[in-house]
Amino acid sequence: MIKIRKAEDRGHADHGWLNTYHTFSFGSYQDPEQMGFRSLRVMNEDQVQSGQGFGTHGHRDMEIVSYVLEGALEHNDSMGNGSILTPGTFQRMTAGSGVQHSEFNHSKTDLMHFYQIWILPEKEGLAPGYEERVFTMDQKRNQLCLVASRQGENNSLLIHQDISIYLSSLEEGKVLNYLIEPGRHVWMQILSGNIRVNNHTIETSDGLAVSDESELKISAEQSSEFMLFDLA
Repeated sequence: MIKIRKAEDRGHADHGWLNTYHTFSFGSYQDPEQMGFRSLRVMNEDQVQSGQGFGTHGHRDMEIVSYVLEGALEHNDSMGNGSILTPGTFQRMTAGSGVQHSEFNHSKTDLMHFYQIWILPEKEGLAPGYEERVFTMDQKRNQLCLVASRQGENNSLLIHQDISIYLSSLEEGKVLNYLIEPGRHVWMQILSGNIRVNNHTIETSDGLAVSDESELKISAEQSSEFMLFDLA
């Protein structure tokens, strides 16, 4: 079974400094039919104006993954981490027993565009933690690049949940086949482009929920980038 979550059907708020789209219920956008997919709880696409951002605030018991598409994200937290994330960078923060953090657009002139993803951890009260990693075009071109996993294998980020996250940049006409193990589920988030998945076409910012399928044939109808989440 494959269900498409069209970009235009997402929750949306334009705060001036922040233009944000919510795949699942978040903040003032609440839809009982869109409360997440498996352990995937939040999928927000955010565009932040220059010099603006999210001031210091707290989280608990959540795995928070960010991926920068455009611009530079300035991160600081109560664990002592401070970093400027640029396109191609994935960040994982384990909120665990509690962490304070802030995210700002580092530029004074340019827009910053990123995805913020929340994953429910396998247990509560984990020690807070932080990782970041840059993934190059060579690593993701016409293949699935593992960027996060339960064990942190192959130099991927460590996620405290039974989930694997892949990133891929497919050139026009290229095809990938992804085998789904019995009992597993897949979410795909299209970052840019136009992709055919089995008999379905999905475009920039669309999502795709997959259950009870054994294989996905993923073909790029134009140069495209996407994230694939393999979930229990």
